[in-house]
Amino acid sequence: MSPSSSAKPFIIGLTGGIGSGKSTVAARLVERGCFLIDADNIAREIVEPGQPALAELAEKFQGILNADGTLNRAELARQAFATPEATAALNAVTHPRIRARTDELFQQAEREGARVVVYDMPLLIENGETHRVDHVLVVDTPDDLRVERLVQHRGLDEEDARRRIAAQIGRAERLAAADTVLSNAGSKDALLGGVDKFFDDILARTHPGAGTDHRT
Repeated sequence: MSPSSSAKPFIIGLTGGIGSGKSTVAARLVERGCFLIDADNIAREIVEPGQPALAELAEKFQGILNADGTLNRAELARQAFATPEATAALNAVTHPRIRARTDELFQQAEREGARVVVYDMPLLIENGETHRVDHVLVVDTPDDLRVERLVQHRGLDEEDARRRIAAQIGRAERLAAADTVLSNAGSKDALLGGVDKFFDDILARTHPGAGTDHRT
């Protein structure tokens, strides 16, 4: 994909399977000065108490509200990822609202003069949103390592971790859509080094002479 015009931000679409290490990559790119649009954060915002999406989900999935009216995320995840139909029901409520908020943030980035935007979107490929980015960056991590990380760092049991991975598209389809693939099969330092090299290459292509760091 070709870079955007100089009047608009260059948009990196960051994606990868659950437990792949996208958050680490996104954090590094923010350190390098990118404007971050985090779909997971948006997804959390839209189901806060008082939001219409929370009420709709409570009608579709039983017992997902805590006593104080907040969302029991673990219970929603358990039910929503149990079957493809349940996952589709979750997505039907959340995806339109996520898209609307995402559009607002893209407009904000442009108003603020951001030159590089990172769109951290787990379902970038599944939702057919690659057209809205200039470069698709996929974080690629072996499934067994993803399961290990989900169990250790997110407290999931192995069965739940594998079920969540299975609910997403396969590795081959994800890699086929990538402009750049970052391997996260090694150490964190190795991953961060790969992120820095990738960003330096992007910066050299889109903003020659901008220096080693980019600030929005």
